[in-house]
Amino acid sequence: MMMTASLMSAGNYKSNTMTDYDSIWRTQDEIRTVVNAVLGECIWNLSYSERRMAIELELTVTLDDDAFSNLCCQFPITADYDGIGAKGSKFAFYL
Repeated sequence: MMMTASLMSAGNYKSNTMTDYDSIWRTQDEIRTVVNAVLGECIWNLSYSERRMAIELELTVTLDDDAFSNLCCQFPITADYDGIGAKGSKFAFYL
């Protein structure tokens, strides 16, 4: 009986830590909407990184400090500046 309870607990832990892709997709849609409204269509890459447990955004433009600040205050969740990528400014949104 003790072993069964232990296995059930392990199973519950696994189901609670699974990635909520529906929530990720909705957040990505909100991020895309903000970028398009503020900057126009300039998204090079918008994807989820399981390794980082974050949504990664790379633009086709490089933003100056004012544009960066203006964009970041519009996002539904906190955005971390992630440097300059191959095409433009990069951001990470940790979930």
